[in-house]
Amino acid sequence: LGDFFISLDNLITLHQRKYDALKTMKKTLLSKMFPKDGEDVPEIRFKGFTDAWEQRKLGSAIIVRSGKDYKHLDEGDVPVYGTGGYMLSVSEALENTQDAIGIGRKGTIDKPFVLKAPFWTVDTLFYCIPKGNNSLGFLYPLFQSINWKLYDESTGVPSLSKTAIEGVTINLTSKVEQYSIGEYFESVDNLITLHQRRSSRIIK
Repeated sequence: LGDFFISLDNLITLHQRKYDALKTMKKTLLSKMFPKDGEDVPEIRFKGFTDAWEQRKLGSAIIVRSGKDYKHLDEGDVPVYGTGGYMLSVSEALENTQDAIGIGRKGTIDKPFVLKAPFWTVDTLFYCIPKGNNSLGFLYPLFQSINWKLYDESTGVPSLSKTAIEGVTINLTSKVEQYSIGEYFESVDNLITLHQRRSSRIIK
């Protein structure tokens, strides 16, 4: 029995180490696969891409929409999200067709996450929908690379405004390169989630 629990502990440690290593790797990649301030190309780039990225405002790439109160709705199958993630499910959707990026208006402002349609967000959570040909898969790691605390407009509870989000200076690349970057970070996120789940299952 002792050997059995030792093997379980070793498995937990293995998955936790892989999870930690992948999180560290992702943080490094976020700093190297997007151009630094004042630069127009990233430090690390996929083969075949050489064009300079274009400096823009974030508002040129996304539509920022506000969440709303859900208490008038019945119970249902549409997930409701706040700054901390999933809350409950209701009968109607605020957004039915387009996936988006959720980012806190008040409270937790520096932990963006992907919202899969249909969904509802509360009034403390903005949801940002890609404009034109911009890729959600690219914009999500881009959001994660931004130091959102620099745009905090409050002296108390952290808060963001639509104007602050739309005014962030970013660099955009072509649709093709956006999709390549998006697919790569999605694969990294899937690995992170896999090891996190395996560790949690063993503990349970």
